[in-house]
Amino acid sequence: MADCLFEKRDDGVAVITMNRPERMNAMSQEMRLLLVDYIATCEADPEIRCVLLTGAGRAFCSGADVGGIKERADGLAKADRGQLALLDERTLARRTRQNKSVLRLHMMGKPTVAVINGPAVGVGLSYALACDIRFMGDEAAISTGFGNMALPGDGGGTYFLTKLVGSGMARELCFTSEMVSAARALELRLVNHVYPGNQLMNEALAFCARLAAGPTLAYARMKENLNFAWAAGVQEALDFEAANQSWASMSRDHREASTAFMEKRKPRFSGT
Repeated sequence: MADCLFEKRDDGVAVITMNRPERMNAMSQEMRLLLVDYIATCEADPEIRCVLLTGAGRAFCSGADVGGIKERADGLAKADRGQLALLDERTLARRTRQNKSVLRLHMMGKPTVAVINGPAVGVGLSYALACDIRFMGDEAAISTGFGNMALPGDGGGTYFLTKLVGSGMARELCFTSEMVSAARALELRLVNHVYPGNQLMNEALAFCARLAAGPTLAYARMKENLNFAWAAGVQEALDFEAANQSWASMSRDHREASTAFMEKRKPRFSGT
């Protein structure tokens, strides 16, 4: 089974499902590539008028696959190429991927809706925040999560959080990696709607069908207006995040955090 699934419904709604339920939909390389492809398909297909993003099983997305992260971090530490060359390479790759995924979710001329059915952590939360509207299950929880891995964050999370909840609360959520309940997320206006888990998808699909039946061209222009008013500097924010994320992913603390996670122990950070 593919790490990401795609369904084009008869009501004009496309459903993209992150599909690694046994790993709480931790984001693999295959999932990243499929997300890019499916988001592009949604943007290009005029029959698709609203996009829903969710996760299979009991999670939305628990963040990047830590096993894969550790392998890449160890490989970078042992690489023969210069560190600056590696930094440039990783930054460019991350910028390109973000522009084709997170930025497109945010900017495409169609409504995008995240259905947070379970934990949304790290880059998983970033993808949810990039969407126009967020539905959340009443027992789900979200966290920036990056601090636990000695990373500053990417996927636009710091940008979207700051816009949604203000600088002070965004900093607290990033620094602490606090797990935020659905009730608290609604209070902070991080999500638009909260429903019991057994009602969540039906409510979200009905909402998406309503948008898909709406004035699509007007919605596209509406999003342009809203994004211009709200998102001045998003490209610069994504680029800055990509550079810092690439830099931090080569640090000793990040490798230690990855190792500690795999060994199920508390990490011992050195600040390097």
